[in-house]
Amino acid sequence: MGNPLTSEIDANYDYFMRNLAKFLVDHKGQYVLLKDRDVVSFFDEPGTAYRFGRSKFVDGVFSIQEVIEEPIDLGFFSHVAN
Repeated sequence: MGNPLTSEIDANYDYFMRNLAKFLVDHKGQYVLLKDRDVVSFFDEPGTAYRFGRSKFVDGVFSIQEVIEEPIDLGFFSHVAN
């Protein structure tokens, strides 16, 4: 069985990419906070999204992605804030 953290990161990123076109309509340039393959909220600043995620999720496992037309996948650090 794979690493649960890696599985969460991959699942959130997959969800993000599958819904990117929809997110771009109203949230282009914002940052989306994801948990368990679902949107928690959108934020104007990545730091605000990170602080909110840390305060809401004790396990520290969540993802933040910038809603842009061509997201850059920088690996582990691009889609998990832990």
